[in-house]
Amino acid sequence: MNDSPWRAEPVPAGPAYDAQVGPHTRPMPIVPDAAGRDFDDREARDPGAADAGGPQFRAETPPQEPMPTPPSQAPQDASQPPQKKRAGRDLRAAIGVGIGLGAVIFASLFIVKAVFVGVVVVAVVVGLWELTSRLQEQKGIKAPLVPLAVGGAAMVIAGYVRGAEGAWVAMALTALAVLVWRMTEPPEDYLKDVTAGVFAAFYVPFLATFVAMLLTADDGPQRVVTFLLLTVVSDTGAYAVGWRFGKHKLAPRISPGKTREGLFGAVAFAMVAGALCMEFLIDGGAWWQGLLLGLTVAVSATLGDLGESMIKRDLGIKDMGTLLPGHGGIMDRLDSLLPTAPVVWLLLAAFVGTG
Repeated sequence: MNDSPWRAEPVPAGPAYDAQVGPHTRPMPIVPDAAGRDFDDREARDPGAADAGGPQFRAETPPQEPMPTPPSQAPQDASQPPQKKRAGRDLRAAIGVGIGLGAVIFASLFIVKAVFVGVVVVAVVVGLWELTSRLQEQKGIKAPLVPLAVGGAAMVIAGYVRGAEGAWVAMALTALAVLVWRMTEPPEDYLKDVTAGVFAAFYVPFLATFVAMLLTADDGPQRVVTFLLLTVVSDTGAYAVGWRFGKHKLAPRISPGKTREGLFGAVAFAMVAGALCMEFLIDGGAWWQGLLLGLTVAVSATLGDLGESMIKRDLGIKDMGTLLPGHGGIMDRLDSLLPTAPVVWLLLAAFVGTG
């Protein structure tokens, strides 16, 4: 640290600073004081000498104390153990909420399929509420929530009942409803609001429709479990490996916490889980198909996470909500699930069909 503000400049010797020294008088020596300043030796013996000429350095001026070292710059005691890395969230709360959500999902999957569709609808509506609320708070964008919520719920149900064709029709009708609903307000920012509304309709309910479409197969619950398990395992592998070994940033301007090592961990964990799921859960599946499925899920989940991180950075927020302790909001849990759903549906349809 530059300490110049804490020390006066030395006083140069010479006639201009020694008015009482004659041509035959030997100049008094210049000695430093306790604070590192230079002053005339005559001043130490005659405090009034400084007033006759030269700078006003008085002997009675107390030396300035050195600037205290900040705790962050203080040398660490060698006897103290190095601080361990800590996670950025409350892991106990996150694990507890995760277990609770998993119990609800699994119970609805294997008891009554329609109940699970209802769980997806609730997640979609809450996610739309979080997204539209943050858009309005941070950017002043008023994406109409009512047509989005109604259309989103209809989209998921149509996908479950009528498949991909029903989902596309519901998506188109939802976009039209957004355009019409916004016409009831002044025309200012109309284009911005309806664009955000159509984006929200595609991003949340339309992508979630593929989860309902996974459920329509004969082994639908197993397919949904495979989809959820691979996404969760991918996120867990990325977190565990990145937290322990991560050194090289993956996308520092989007998500500084993600590392290349974490991505490798996500791929490895997801590929192993994919091989096991395709071998033991999916009818007619093969282990090598699971390797490809796991690789694709790891990539899509990472891209989905980065995509929402991009949205949150643009909005200037850390989380989309606070509904789930240790996780943030519903959208903070759907970020990697939403883009992964169509990928899993498409690959399973290619590997073992949609029946």
